[in-house]
Amino acid sequence: METTLQGVGVSHGVAIGEVRHMGTAVLEPPAKQIPAEDAEREQGRARKAVEAVAADLTARGNLAGGEAQAVLEAQALMAQDPELMADVERRITVGSTAERAVYDAFAAYRALLAGAGEYLAGRVADLDDVRNRIVARLLGVPMPGVPDSDEPYVLIARDLAPADTALLDPTLVLGFVTEEGGPTSHSAILARALGVPAVVALPGAGELAEGTVIAVDGSTGEIFVEPSAEKKSELEAAAAERKAALAASTGPGATSDGHKVPLLANVGGPADVPAAVEAGAEGVGLFRTEFLFLDDSKKAPSEEKQVDAYRQVLEAFPEGRVVVRVLDAGADKPLDFLTPGDEPNPALGVRGLRTLLDHPEVLRTQLTALAKAAEGLPVYLEVMAPMVADRTDAKAFADACRAAGLQAKFGAMVEIPSAALRARSILQEVEFLSLGTNDLAQYTFAADRQVGAVSRLQDPWQPALLDLVALSAEAAKAEGKSCGVCGEAASDPLLACVLTGLGVTSLSMGAASIPYVRATLAKYTLAQCERAAAAARAADTAEEARNAAQAVLSGE
Repeated sequence: METTLQGVGVSHGVAIGEVRHMGTAVLEPPAKQIPAEDAEREQGRARKAVEAVAADLTARGNLAGGEAQAVLEAQALMAQDPELMADVERRITVGSTAERAVYDAFAAYRALLAGAGEYLAGRVADLDDVRNRIVARLLGVPMPGVPDSDEPYVLIARDLAPADTALLDPTLVLGFVTEEGGPTSHSAILARALGVPAVVALPGAGELAEGTVIAVDGSTGEIFVEPSAEKKSELEAAAAERKAALAASTGPGATSDGHKVPLLANVGGPADVPAAVEAGAEGVGLFRTEFLFLDDSKKAPSEEKQVDAYRQVLEAFPEGRVVVRVLDAGADKPLDFLTPGDEPNPALGVRGLRTLLDHPEVLRTQLTALAKAAEGLPVYLEVMAPMVADRTDAKAFADACRAAGLQAKFGAMVEIPSAALRARSILQEVEFLSLGTNDLAQYTFAADRQVGAVSRLQDPWQPALLDLVALSAEAAKAEGKSCGVCGEAASDPLLACVLTGLGVTSLSMGAASIPYVRATLAKYTLAQCERAAAAARAADTAEEARNAAQAVLSGE
């Protein structure tokens, strides 16, 4: 009998197939004492296992490239954390086996994260995955990972670690569903990059029996269990219609009456560029530069290495716009040589621009490298700072850009509510704004973007978030400057129309979302988008906002 479940749709498309569950390693090894003379041998086993897992994660990252590479390299650093390793060795010294010492040391670290305000709770899936891989290697049991299957299937998991998501084979994994996660979690972002339909934050997903046929609608978040032939046909017809619309839609982003809305790509490095070019991106709206800094957590990359990486991306968009975000370190992206390890709440501490202003030499090197990378190229380079709180921050960044001789536009990311509320003040110092809706939602609602339990408050359709977007766009218009969106909100085709109606001047997203947004935007006039935006802001909940906008655009 057909039943319907509701999760959070995070990656467009429809997948119909049999359920297969993610395999897990043995989570808790037995607790047994070892004789003192075995301690050195056990410590050696632990070190070898950690090194092997870190090497495996790095290799997976190299294969995956792009954003996935940055995520996996961060996991490899997590595995090799010197404090964790010291704790493992201490536990072995007092009698634990290598596997039990790893298990207990990671459990203690987990508790530390919870005690730090749970900002890093979104990385618990990453932490657990690293632990499971090390313990599995020590116990000699299979690694956690996707199931072996010769037939395509829909993958079900409590949560998906980046190491698994990054290397999913789209020819076998039709789509995936997780119990945890949120719309801006690593798994969601990587699913969109892969173009795999996905639904997250579905309570009870693990109870779906192996082999059950389900249909996953990654746009609506609906899961149809044992769908009828009629429902399958309906979903397949809708998917075919979407595909035809995507194929017919080409060229620059614009509304049906010709109002231009440049559609840009979010990239994590040179490996993401081919997909962006293929999708018809008009440039890059968010070039995350963290990937370069994750190779070695002990020191910053050389100026030469940075120049080479930046130039590869800049060369791909001749006469296009490339917006580079300088290093966004801190909180869930710690770097040993930059970020303090003892902050009680890293999310509210020294991160983003604050970190760079504390280490001006790192910022100066990056800005100089960007200036050299752009020399002689016809690209329109724009450079922005993350986590700008006020005009003082904006001025400090603009001054640093000028001191480095950077011939580019300087901008500020709006990720903190204060920046939206005082956008006109900030625009006295910089030339553009870019809304990072993921963090802006997190800070507006005090809701960690990685925690599924508060996904309702991470929904970019929340009217309060739309109000902040509108404030920023209105300020930019009043100052004759641009205001784009580079957060995950831009990848929702319907929301893209609303953002356009709010006055946003460009939209940046994962490459896989660009055709969907282009096709949807081309259906409506600017006036329709403005009416939909007004209707969404007049609502009281995210669901009501989406429904109100949909009603306006469908002519109801």
